Amino acid sequence: MYIDKEKVVKEYLPVIKKIALDLKQGLPPSVEVDDLIQEGVLALLSSLERYNPKKGALHNYVMIRIKGAMLDYLRKLDWLPRNLRRHIKDVEEAMVEIESEGLEITDEEISKRTGLDVKTVRSVKNEMVRKQVLMLDSYMFDTDETHLESVPSDSNVEEEIMKEELIEAVKKAINNLKDREKLVLSLRFERDLSLKEIGEVLGVSESRVSQIISVSLAKIRKQLEGMI
Repeated sequence: MYIDKEKVVKEYLPVIKKIALDLKQGLPPSVEVDDLIQEGVLALLSSLERYNPKKGALHNYVMIRIKGAMLDYLRKLDWLPRNLRRHIKDVEEAMVEIESEGLEITDEEISKRTGLDVKTVRSVKNEMVRKQVLMLDSYMFDTDETHLESVPSDSNVEEEIMKEELIEAVKKAINNLKDREKLVLSLRFERDLSLKEIGEVLGVSESRVSQIISVSLAKIRKQLEGMI
């Protein structure tokens, strides 16, 4: 099957730019939009080389590859220092604990339970929003990839089995969430709505949406302990 690569790149460039700009929101200034666009274009070209009509529609295939490549690039940057990772985990655990007790999740209450000052708690929460860009997205795209890749060779059968088991475990963990939490995750990671857009749908603030996502993801990771 012949594909005019130059024509396809011109057609998808606006889409690639939009994805890059959406991902850039809330990320550190050191992350360049042009770098994300470049990763997206390279992924597009690579996917055109590997595309097999039997794998499904071209559009679906390249879109998964494009965003997946950008997310891989962001994960490799790994801008979070170790102490900040620790703080994020502590804040997430405190939020889940407070929520399970039916109390309002406030910066002051988080501060009391973590021993972090309120200013640090707010800073950590800002970083959590950035981190959310990378978290469930990888699961969503890995899920789709399992239907797009060819049958694994004997050398990586065990890895593929573990991957499938993890995917099933994540699905079960999501099903155990509250309906509101499942809705927010679906709007954010399946429909690609921004925090502002989700807030408008639910009638809550962007910070509240971020809070729901953080608590939901922390609950998922808690249920996956021992697997990841």
